[in-house]
Amino acid sequence: MNYRSLVLVAAMLALAACSKDKKPDQPAELVDIKNPSVRVQKVWGASVGGGGKKLRLGLGLSTVGNRLFAAGRDGDVAAFDIKTGKQLWRVSTKLELAGGTGAGGDAVVVGSADGQVIVLSAENGAEKWRSDVKGEVLSAPAIADNEVIVRTVDGKLRALALADGKETWTTEQQIPRLTLRGTAAPVVARDMALSGFDNGRVMAVNLSDGATVWDSSVSPAHGRTELERLNDIDAAVKVSGDEVFVAGFQGRAAMLSLDSGQIWWTQELSSYRGVDVDDDQMYVATSQGDLVALKKRNGVEVWRNDTLKHRSLSAPAAAGDYVVVADLEGYVHWFDRATGSLVARAKTSGGRVTNAPLAANGNVYVITDKGDISALHGIPVAARAAKSDPAPAGEDASPSPGG
Repeated sequence: MNYRSLVLVAAMLALAACSKDKKPDQPAELVDIKNPSVRVQKVWGASVGGGGKKLRLGLGLSTVGNRLFAAGRDGDVAAFDIKTGKQLWRVSTKLELAGGTGAGGDAVVVGSADGQVIVLSAENGAEKWRSDVKGEVLSAPAIADNEVIVRTVDGKLRALALADGKETWTTEQQIPRLTLRGTAAPVVARDMALSGFDNGRVMAVNLSDGATVWDSSVSPAHGRTELERLNDIDAAVKVSGDEVFVAGFQGRAAMLSLDSGQIWWTQELSSYRGVDVDDDQMYVATSQGDLVALKKRNGVEVWRNDTLKHRSLSAPAAAGDYVVVADLEGYVHWFDRATGSLVARAKTSGGRVTNAPLAANGNVYVITDKGDISALHGIPVAARAAKSDPAPAGEDASPSPGG
């Protein structure tokens, strides 16, 4: 058992000891949506496989052009036509995948539990190279013009040459003894790579040589015990224009300057999922299951919806006039982004959804932890009645009342 596994076991034992006399919080029961203002239809479904152990893995969806990419825990990587769901190619890496998919240009990249990074052709799935980074990869690597950027659980951020997989630089942050399972996916913006770390810091480095551009403490640890001091940033930051948005566990939501890392505002809030933004607001799914909208310019809370308490929400995805999250039972929920009202719900094939929905091509794409993919399309009821936005062919994915 490696050091990281020991840390995870210690965390679970400590949590169990602290809560042995307390009943675990039960997921909120789903309530009927009276007069839903959005009707959800399933456009297509597919699977990349990989069910099995209940592990929090960073196997999300990505897209380039008209292709959607997905990876399964058992090692398969596949490309689908984003409009029809037709499988364009599928390959087996013969590895236990744990992080992916990153996509850009003609490359799709995934990482494995034993530290292998594999780059495939986006066109046909042919393997270009694989490289050993000697650390578990639990999030999607990012693709820049000439580099693949990889975060590993040991706190290291690495650059591998896109041409051949050779390491060009590495940098790191000190990792606390006790952390959550998961790592933030790196993000490429301008000529920098950005990532959050398990010590509550966000760092930006030069893509060319890994030199630190800035290093900001977003969520300083506080408390007397190691459990109280958990302050991981376990999900990707969101870059919007000249600003960086982030949220951490038992910490804060914050907006930083992309150029300098200066923190413009913070809001006390705990989340181990990612965030999303639109033109005006930042959306966060909290550790307790609240969905919160904050003003981008100052962090002021606009609305909060707590109807999905303790349902282990995914990161939110801004999709047009709505914000979408998925939960531990595979339900996908649509909220009005202006008011925070729950306006629609759809059921996937079942099973927990850990990774964020992907809003693209007018649809919302969701992958469950079992590797089942659903393409969902939400249609405003008024528009449907007026036939101004005809529904795509597909089955009705909205659950019956009460479910």
